[in-house]
Amino acid sequence: MIIQRTLGNTTFALKGFIVLIMSGWLLLVVGCSSPAIRPGTSSAVKRDYLPRMRFSIQVGAFSNIDNAVRLTGSLQRRGINAYHFLHSSGLYKVRFGNYASQAAARKRAEGLKRKEIIEVYYIVNPQDYAAAKGHRKGNVGLREEIVTAAKRYVGVPYRWGGESSTTGFDCSGLTMVVYRINGLNLPRSSRQQWKVGKPIDRRQLQKGDLVFFATAGGNKVSHVGIYAGRDIFLHAPGRGRRIQTSSLSSKYFRTRYMGARSYF
Repeated sequence: MIIQRTLGNTTFALKGFIVLIMSGWLLLVVGCSSPAIRPGTSSAVKRDYLPRMRFSIQVGAFSNIDNAVRLTGSLQRRGINAYHFLHSSGLYKVRFGNYASQAAARKRAEGLKRKEIIEVYYIVNPQDYAAAKGHRKGNVGLREEIVTAAKRYVGVPYRWGGESSTTGFDCSGLTMVVYRINGLNLPRSSRQQWKVGKPIDRRQLQKGDLVFFATAGGNKVSHVGIYAGRDIFLHAPGRGRRIQTSSLSSKYFRTRYMGARSYF
């Protein structure tokens, strides 16, 4: 324990907590091993704007998207927030849950298996995600993984769930899935996604950031895509349509552009 006193200003240092009382202002700094950080300086600690994915349950490995859609829909009808995605192997897989521990995820999976709702399953651990690699080199690796994952869907008539072959995978569903399979728990709707994260200027855009548009009229966010660099973004245009790339500079999107968000 260290206690320091000076006249005029009083400084107390107790087991890593520093309290400064200066001219009526109270400043609490936690962790004496780290220097105070001034906003906007290069010494600022980089932070995440989304919680990390923890332990999830993965089931199925299908070459036909229809099988993944059916399994996803079956789980969703049971109140399970499932989603399917295109794996780097070229197979469609289904994933759900965000459990605090491996034991909790396994218990849930075993319960569903006993009820014959799922068969073989795999527990996805936090370290399996690209986000677990940390902030090395400005998250370049994570940003590339997000764009790479999104590019796999280009040309795919992705479907969210259910039995109908015309049920489309909406824009925010695409961004949510791409972020979650890389370890970042992005909310479901475009408006929720707009509310979280760090607002950034268009000139600050980097790969993996999200770009938002008002495509339903007015000034409310109704569409979102994943920035891929060089003025290009990837997005799901609408239900039943194929996922594609578009230019931010095109007249349609330029006039409807609302802004961008970065999440790491």
